[in-house]
Amino acid sequence: MFEFAEWLGSTPLSVAIQSRLWLTPLLQTIHITMIGIVFVSMLNVALRVLGKIRADEPLAEVWNRFAPWFWGALGVMAGTGLVLAVGEPVRQATALSFWLKMSLLAIGIVSALYFDRTVARAAGAADAAPSGGARFVAVATILLWATIIFLGRSIAYDVEIWESWHLA
Repeated sequence: MFEFAEWLGSTPLSVAIQSRLWLTPLLQTIHITMIGIVFVSMLNVALRVLGKIRADEPLAEVWNRFAPWFWGALGVMAGTGLVLAVGEPVRQATALSFWLKMSLLAIGIVSALYFDRTVARAAGAADAAPSGGARFVAVATILLWATIIFLGRSIAYDVEIWESWHLA
């Protein structure tokens, strides 16, 4: 993987990304804004499952309101993340925080699909109480996305945070 990252870092595309001093901060700003939208979207749905907000609305209605924001922001986040990874492939490939974030991101997408296919579709009335499993998934989802945010920020400090576990 490290050899591939070194090769990718020397490609004309990666060099072009690296040489535009304004591009990385711009992409990071967009990327961070998108993770905020993703987090707030899932937070609203999870808090509705827990009965903390929007208890007068059916869960399906809440999900349908926030799902387009979630999926749209996730798509933009994936695009900006890909360009950022191409711009600094060695840094990403050697950062344990990056790989943990990517693994948890896959779980986060599965949890969103869970809300989409199971919870939101099964909840009919505004007063329907979600199951204990749905409540567990809601709490786990909030913690999961908070951890993804933390790990994303930790990539810049991977060596200091993980020390001997850093992949370099």
